[in-house]
Amino acid sequence: MKKNNYPFIVSAIYFTVLIWSGINPKDYYTWILEVTPGVAGLIVLAFTYKRFRFTNLLYTLMLIHCCILFVGGHYTYAEAPLFDWIRDLVHGTRNNYDKIGHFAQGFVPAMIGRELFLRLKVVNGRTWVGFFSVCVALAISAFYELVEWWTAILSGSSAEAFLGTQGYVWDTQSDMLWALIGALTSVILFSRYHDVKMKEVGVK
Repeated sequence: MKKNNYPFIVSAIYFTVLIWSGINPKDYYTWILEVTPGVAGLIVLAFTYKRFRFTNLLYTLMLIHCCILFVGGHYTYAEAPLFDWIRDLVHGTRNNYDKIGHFAQGFVPAMIGRELFLRLKVVNGRTWVGFFSVCVALAISAFYELVEWWTAILSGSSAEAFLGTQGYVWDTQSDMLWALIGALTSVILFSRYHDVKMKEVGVK
């Protein structure tokens, strides 16, 4: 893959999945709520692209996260077909696609935080960089849970699909746990690979 083609390929995949997700989704209100973070993220990246460009690794991870959001927006997190099949196979009681989303919600922001901390020299020491990267991911996860709560209060029953609790009383805590697992996984298992990718673009 030619380096110059990478932004166009990522953009093409992003918009293809986004457009697909918006064609006859389960519920348009839920779709808007679910895809908004991914669209907002694209706007931020577009405005900052000339001043700060992430590694291709980060853009790929962001794309994967957006695709997870768009699929969840199309079907709703409680009714993603593949995870319905898995639920039935193991005789489970809920569709766990939302846990994939919250794992990504920890994994990807932690990697974004790590790259920002290292490249902008915000934090000294790799251990502290890892620690604060996990903290960033948990803060985002907690804020997202607050957004879900506020949306539920303002929208009433129409926000049920967005919340996706599926009757699980500990859903909020479970979501944050999966975000923590995702953040720890990225920092512990992918830091060296991330360092290699940053060195390829001249970051020491």
